[in-house]
Amino acid sequence: MAHEHVSNTKRIWFVFALLSVVTTVEVILGIIKPDSLLHTNVLGMNLLNWIFYILTIFKAYYIVWAFMHIEGEKASLRWSVVAPVIFLVLYLLFILLVEANYIFEIFRDSTIKWNF
Repeated sequence: MAHEHVSNTKRIWFVFALLSVVTTVEVILGIIKPDSLLHTNVLGMNLLNWIFYILTIFKAYYIVWAFMHIEGEKASLRWSVVAPVIFLVLYLLFILLVEANYIFEIFRDSTIKWNF
């Protein structure tokens, strides 16, 4: 019973290309900043920022999926690794948005002046 070596060269190039395309899209959107995305608000934040968050989470998930070999594990192990991360990222995002909005309203509605 011999174990046959399988080359992963094709897989590595696919992962490299996919992550490069996503990063390139992020960089182009960051440079161009289309007005249609910048001035469209969804849940209190412009659509361009939501796109950045979604693409960044996708890249992080795909890096874990491909380079940490989560794709070959059982579904229960995958979810035990991925679900807490998804929950914690969404929770952090929620806290940051709520607190940032609170501080913005304090500076906007009070006599405290912007000093930065």
